[in-house]
Amino acid sequence: MSTIKNHVQLIGNVGQEPTITNLENGKKVARFSLATNEYYKNDKGEKVQNTEWHTVVAWGKTAEIIEKYAGKGKEIGVSGKLKSRSYEDNDGIKRYVTEVEANEILLLGVKNGNNSIE
Repeated sequence: MSTIKNHVQLIGNVGQEPTITNLENGKKVARFSLATNEYYKNDKGEKVQNTEWHTVVAWGKTAEIIEKYAGKGKEIGVSGKLKSRSYEDNDGIKRYVTEVEANEILLLGVKNGNNSIE
């Protein structure tokens, strides 16, 4: 049960092209936004869509997979954990960020009408 204490699973669409950073030690880090949608009916019986945006960070091999296959609009599944951190912005104001640190990616859907992996 200890493995589910901080565990996140999301299925959504990549919001923009992932940002890939090559670190000095040779590792890669990928950063991107993921949109998840929920649907419900309001009081009038109309279908309503609610979109949540998540910041996802991936390291190493997972970042390489994202770089190669997970472009803007691609539907993917992400499994990982929540990480929180703080930093000071340019105005000296302390900011807080919560991100999903992905350790597993599942490629779903079709990108650009082509679901083959090149």
